[in-house]
Amino acid sequence: MQKKLATLILGTLFSTSLMAEVNLQKQLEAVGATNVMLSDSALPGFKTAVSDQGVVQISQDGRFVIYGNIFELKNGKAIDITNQALLSQLESLKDEMIVYPAKNQKHVVTVFMDITCHYCHLLHGKMKEYNDLGITVRYLAFPRGGMNTQTAKQMEAIWTAKDKVFALDEAEKGNLPKEQKTPNIVKKHYELGIKFGVNGTPNIITEEGQVIPGFVEPKELLSMLNQ
Repeated sequence: MQKKLATLILGTLFSTSLMAEVNLQKQLEAVGATNVMLSDSALPGFKTAVSDQGVVQISQDGRFVIYGNIFELKNGKAIDITNQALLSQLESLKDEMIVYPAKNQKHVVTVFMDITCHYCHLLHGKMKEYNDLGITVRYLAFPRGGMNTQTAKQMEAIWTAKDKVFALDEAEKGNLPKEQKTPNIVKKHYELGIKFGVNGTPNIITEEGQVIPGFVEPKELLSMLNQ
């Protein structure tokens, strides 16, 4: 009898929780969010909501939404935890990334880049310095002009090439691919970049999900990652 009662209570609580999440999804959809996914938040009384438009925190009663950086004070440091809910999506694309590994790896960063971006060229030109400092660089495609551009199609050709590293290195030398492809892989990268709040390139994502906008010199980046 007690077992049946406990099962009934747990089932009721689960159903109530599910209904509450559905209501929160509807609240966010009503203001334009699409493909909303909810998870636990570090903020008491809130849920983390990931949608096609990015990451927000929504109160469990659906009254308040927080958009912007969330910092956790820990061990005397302010740690940006805003995009931690996106890290699993980021890692799901690891087989599609163009990777320049460090031999003595200390840090891994993921960079949203555009082959027509001047500052991306500067970053790529210092790849050996990043690697020598123990920083592995992983690239995802982010054509700044959007999906309906020649750049997006050229980047798709690079990201689907048999030797992706060679194809990207050639593009960075000015030898852009002649072949152009429908940007299917690039579209996934671009949409994830939007969720991270990327609106330019390069944008560097740390292992904790922190976004570092713009080009950063190798030694400066190492210092930032060590903090």
